[in-house]
Amino acid sequence: MKTAIVGGGAAGFFCAIQLASMCPEMEITIFEQQKKVLSKVEISGGGRCNCTNSFRDVTDLCQVYPRGAKLLKRLFKQFGPRDAFQWFEDHGVPLVIQDDQCVFPKAQDSHAIINCFLNEAHNYGVRIKLGNKIDTPEVLFDGGYDYIVMTIGGTPGKEGCVPSLFTFNIKDKALVSLMGTVVENAITSIPGTKFKTQDALLITHWGMSGPAILKLSSHAARYLAEHNYQTTMLVNWTGETNAEEVRTIIISMLKQNAQKLIDNVRPFSLQTRLWEYLLTKSNLKGRKCCEIGNKAINKLVDTLTNDTYLVVGRNHYKEEFVTCGGVSLDSVDKTTLESKERPNLFYAGEVLDIDGVTGGFNFQAAWTTAYAVAKGIAEKNRKN
Repeated sequence: MKTAIVGGGAAGFFCAIQLASMCPEMEITIFEQQKKVLSKVEISGGGRCNCTNSFRDVTDLCQVYPRGAKLLKRLFKQFGPRDAFQWFEDHGVPLVIQDDQCVFPKAQDSHAIINCFLNEAHNYGVRIKLGNKIDTPEVLFDGGYDYIVMTIGGTPGKEGCVPSLFTFNIKDKALVSLMGTVVENAITSIPGTKFKTQDALLITHWGMSGPAILKLSSHAARYLAEHNYQTTMLVNWTGETNAEEVRTIIISMLKQNAQKLIDNVRPFSLQTRLWEYLLTKSNLKGRKCCEIGNKAINKLVDTLTNDTYLVVGRNHYKEEFVTCGGVSLDSVDKTTLESKERPNLFYAGEVLDIDGVTGGFNFQAAWTTAYAVAKGIAEKNRKN
C-alpha cells in the first residue's frame, strides 16, 4: 500500500513518521513543491522553534484556538501536548518549559527538531520528493497511491484563508516615538465586537505588537480581513478591568502626592515615557496633583482605560505566517480527519480551519492532527 503526503512541513513529516511507525509495510512519499523541507520549522520562534506549550494556564482551548478548539479537545485525547512533549524527549530532543509555558528544544535550536524528523524519516524509509507541485490529489490517486494526506498549510485567498497572527500599523508619531516600550498587562479590544485580549503589549516603530496584539489579531482575523485591516482599537494600559477601581487608585495617588507634579507619580508601573505621553493626551502634563479636579480625573481615567487608536494595516509577525480558514471541519471525519466527500483523502495541519495564537499552539495542532490522520490511515489499512 502507498501513501502520498503533500507538503513537507511540520504536519507532513510528523504524519509520515507516525504512519511509518504504525504501518512499517506502508510505502510513504512526501511531496514538497519547494527545494527545501521544514522551512517554517526552521525560522519559528526566532530559529529556536516553539514546538508546543505546557497548556498549564489554559482553562479553555477557545482561549488559544480561535478556530478548531472543539475538534482539538477531542483529538487531544488521542495525542495531546503531554504526548508531544514525551515523543520529542523519547526521540532525542530534550525540551525545556519557559516561565511563559512555551516549550522549546533544550538546544534552543530548531535544527534539533528538523534533524530528528529527517533522521526518523530516513530510518523508516520515507521518500522525499522536492520541487514537486501537486495541483490536485486526484493526480496521485491516478498515479497509484492508496491514501493521500494534504498538509500544504494555509494560503490566503484559498479555502477562505485569511492572515492571522500579525501586528498592527498605527499612524501616530507620538505613539511610535515610544518604540520599545512594553506594558506587561494591557487589555486590547475592538469596540462593537466581543474581541478582547489581555497580555503584554509592545510599542513598535510601526504601531503595536506583543502577545496582546497577536492574540487580538488571531481572534479577530476574519473581522479584520473583512474591514481591510482598518479598525478602531481600544487599549486599557492599566490591566484593571474596573474603571471605577482605576479612578479610586488615581484619586488616592493625587491626594498622597498633592504638591508633586503628576509627571513624577506614575501609577500601574507605567514607564515614564508612556506616562508622559498619556498625560499629554489628557492635557495634564506639568500640572501639580492638587490642581487636578474631577473633570480632569475622568479624562485621565478614560485615557488609561479606553485609549483609542486607528489601526490602518497589518504587518507579518517576524517571519512566521499563520492563516485563519481552510478546509471546513464539517467536511472531515472528526476522529480520522478523512474527507467525507472523497474516501482515502485526509487533511492535517494548517490546511484545516484550525489556528491558534502565538505560543506553540499551532505546532501542537500540527502534531495532533498529523497523529490522528496517521492513526486513521493505519486502522483503515488494517481493515482492508
